[in-house]
Amino acid sequence: MTRVLITAGASGIGRAMGEGFAAAGLEVWVTDIDAKALAALPKSWHCHHVDASDEGAVADLFAKIKSAGGLDVLCANAGIAGPTALVENVQLSDWRTCVSVNLEGAFLAAKYAAPLMKSAGAGAMIFTSSTAGIYGYPNRAPYAAAKWAIIGLMKTLAMELGPFGIRANAICPGAVEGPRMEGVLAREAAAKGMTRDQVYNGYAAGTSMRSFVEAEDVANMAVFLGTDASRRVSGQVIAVDGHTENPDPKL
Repeated sequence: MTRVLITAGASGIGRAMGEGFAAAGLEVWVTDIDAKALAALPKSWHCHHVDASDEGAVADLFAKIKSAGGLDVLCANAGIAGPTALVENVQLSDWRTCVSVNLEGAFLAAKYAAPLMKSAGAGAMIFTSSTAGIYGYPNRAPYAAAKWAIIGLMKTLAMELGPFGIRANAICPGAVEGPRMEGVLAREAAAKGMTRDQVYNGYAAGTSMRSFVEAEDVANMAVFLGTDASRRVSGQVIAVDGHTENPDPKL
C-alpha cells in the first residue's frame, strides 16, 4: 500500500489531506503537536506527537517509517501564522519561531524523506506554501518570508531529486475557512482598527471568485499531486485560492 506522511495532519488542511489520501487508498501517517487532536483521528491512521522543527524527533519518526516499508508521498504541511505587525514591531524571537516551524519544518521533512524515496526510485513531495509565498503581505513579514522560501526549497528539490524519479511541488492556499484564519482575522482587525467582518470581506473581495477556500479544496490538489495522475508535474507552484487579485486586504 502506498504510504503518505502529513505533517501537522491532525486538523485543518492537514486532516483534510489525510482524509483525501485515505479515500484514495493510501496508508496515512500524520504528525502534530496537538495531542488531543491526534487522539481524535481515525484509528487506522498512524499518529505521532512530533514537533516538525525538532530534528531529533523528526529523525526518529522517519526511522519508524523506514522500518514500516518506506515513504511514497510527503505532505510538508506544518506551519504557524506568526505575528501580525509592522516589520519594525516584530520581535526577533517571533520571527525565528515562525521561520523555524514553517521553513525549517519543511526542510527537515524533505531531508529525511529524500533518502527513502531515492531508494525506492520514486516519490512525491508536496509543500504547503501560501499565496503569501507569491505576493507580499502587509503586517505578515515573517510568514511571507518563510512561505517564499518554501517555494525556493521546493524548486531546488525538484531539480535535485527529479533524476531519482521524485517530484516536488508547492500548493499555495489562499484564505482558508477555519479556526486558524479566524485568529489571523482577529489579529489583523486589531492591528488595522477594523472589524473582523471588514477584514474578512476585504480578503474575499481580493479574489476573482470573491470567496475563501475550504480545506478540502487544498486537499484535493494534494491528492492529485501525490498520485500518478500528475506523474509529469514537478517544480510547480499551484495556487488554490479562487485567484488572488489583491494581496492587501482592505475595503
